[in-house]
Amino acid sequence: MRPVICWHYQQISSIGAREVGKKRRLLSKLAAQANMASGSLGDTGNPAGETLATLMEYGPGEQDLRETVFTSLEHGRNFTPTFPALWLNVHGLSNVELLLEVGRRFGLHPLTLEDILNTNQRTKVEAYENYLYIVAKLGRFDTENSCVVGEQISIILGRGWVLTFQEHPSGTFNQIREQLRKGAGQVRKLGADYLVYALLDKIVDRYFGVLEALGEQVESLEDEVGEGAHVGVLQRIHALRREMLYLRRALWPMREVLNSLQRDDSDYFCSETQIYLRDVYDHAVHLIEAQEMLRDLVGGLTDFYMSNQGNRLNREMRMLTVIATIFMPLTFIVGVYGMNFDFMPELHWQYGYFLVWGIMGLIAGGMGFVFWRRRWL
Repeated sequence: MRPVICWHYQQISSIGAREVGKKRRLLSKLAAQANMASGSLGDTGNPAGETLATLMEYGPGEQDLRETVFTSLEHGRNFTPTFPALWLNVHGLSNVELLLEVGRRFGLHPLTLEDILNTNQRTKVEAYENYLYIVAKLGRFDTENSCVVGEQISIILGRGWVLTFQEHPSGTFNQIREQLRKGAGQVRKLGADYLVYALLDKIVDRYFGVLEALGEQVESLEDEVGEGAHVGVLQRIHALRREMLYLRRALWPMREVLNSLQRDDSDYFCSETQIYLRDVYDHAVHLIEAQEMLRDLVGGLTDFYMSNQGNRLNREMRMLTVIATIFMPLTFIVGVYGMNFDFMPELHWQYGYFLVWGIMGLIAGGMGFVFWRRRWL
């Protein structure tokens, strides 16, 4: 199972290479075993009591709800659903036998199982014969490392059933589970397609918090640049630009997916649910507009920083130029009187030394006053 990572484009490492190789071997095994009978699947070897998946069956009635926690593959093989709609959620992708069993029970294509395991998928929607497969990116802001953390969520919508596959239990869908338990809202009345809408809505809405946190980072950097700070600021600006690039890659495909769901997949989404999908689409558009605005601000920060650095350098160079200009006539005078001639005016005069100092003081003071009047000092 690939760990959640900070999208700073440091995924290509020795650990990442080993992980990719491991996944490729699992995928080869998956392709070879995809059509095996259920009885040929061996035990996963997971510790007793470990949760493999959670299932929520529900219907429109008050008592039409049953929640089941699966701790073994045998438990899942012998299970028979009761209510018209069900939602199976799987946490973690390391258990290949579990994915094979889910694929067998719900008739998933081997390519779908391969895409579920490959967590570097682009956000997309694919239509198969009996279901829709949706890939979404769940984002959150890691305040400790000041970066955006991404996780792939795979959602499969069939006729009356929904499957979700998460890399880690994030708690994003806890509110939906509570609505199912309490019968609140429309989720138990409108069926599986409305549940998929609710899941996508939660995924999209999480990005509002991400953009808010990034906006605070941008404001903080603006204050630091305005105050003249320069240590590490440029590196932080570049880091923010990388976060904006990740958000762009996550949000723009999500908008296209939502547009496709409400336009091309009416077989799976009823007309009432498509209205709600339009609302999520509007949220995605607002997120993209906010992200583009923040990206422009981050780009402007680079120009602001370079302008400040240029102005600071110009001020320092102007000060050095003023000092050098003041000392030029003084250097000329002492250079003249430093020549080794026997006959020079005032050379043997009693007050010649004080006269030269007075002349140099007047010149320096006069030039300093002129520069001050011209606001060069």
